Amino acid sequence: MNRVTTIALTALAPISWGSTYAVASELLPPDRPLFTGAMRALPAGLLLIALSRTLPKGAWWWKSAVLGTLNIGAFFPLLFLAAYRLPGGVAAVLGSAGPLFVVGLAALVLGERARLRTVLAAVAAALGVSMVVLTADAKLDLVGVLAGILSSACMGAGTVMTKRWGRPEGVGPLAVTGWQLTAGGLVIIPIAALVEGMPPALDGKAFLGYGYMMLINTGAAYVLWFRGIGKLSATSVTLLGPLSPLTAAVIGWAALGQSLGPVQLVGMAVAFGATVFGQLPGRGARAATAPAAGTFSSPEKTDRNVSMDLSDTGVRR
Repeated sequence: MNRVTTIALTALAPISWGSTYAVASELLPPDRPLFTGAMRALPAGLLLIALSRTLPKGAWWWKSAVLGTLNIGAFFPLLFLAAYRLPGGVAAVLGSAGPLFVVGLAALVLGERARLRTVLAAVAAALGVSMVVLTADAKLDLVGVLAGILSSACMGAGTVMTKRWGRPEGVGPLAVTGWQLTAGGLVIIPIAALVEGMPPALDGKAFLGYGYMMLINTGAAYVLWFRGIGKLSATSVTLLGPLSPLTAAVIGWAALGQSLGPVQLVGMAVAFGATVFGQLPGRGARAATAPAAGTFSSPEKTDRNVSMDLSDTGVRR
């Protein structure tokens, strides 16, 4: 499979995540974001483990717990806290800063050199997203801002560590994704019980919504996302993230009757252009040799062979 196809498949994950707001607002019980997070993660994780028939072994028990907490268990609650304490546009802009966290963490953890074009693409993407979602009356809340920053940091750290640790020999992306989703869901459940109390009563629409969230929006999407991290550079994958708020804006316009003015349209063009620019290989760049699917990638081998910069074939989580 060539690099363009891999990027296109990985991009389906943030595009799917862009439908979360519309599905939640139209089909799911209101004001139960943590319960929704648990319903997204845990059933999907258990299903993937059942399909793969593979459990973690040795160090992968604690590695899965760490990755599941970073990517799911801590990320979801912090993201929802930011969404509740901040206007949606501010929360989305803080989330779009994730690529900048990945660039910095990649340099520290993987020893990857951050190129100027990578940073420019990340900044342009965040600027474009802000043009799409920010409003003039947006107000800041310190707790919400901190939660938004921490959620982006968790996602960035999870992306980098997923890239660094790879996956065990002979284990495919279904199993590794299932381990992380299960661990993350188990982290969310006690938080949801403490904050939101007993689960709400569910009707037919809610079952439909949660079914979509579990199978498509989470299960399939995270398999593609983690598979992409294994084959691409972490920075390249994280620069696909702005497709999520852009998709949400398009769905809001097409299905929910929300308006898109000239500023929003220009912002969408800027963010999408930055996303595409972030996938272009640099001049004179040599293709990185990514580990074959299902093989273990040691930190040393990953550091030598897979660049997190956009100029390499390797891509991120």
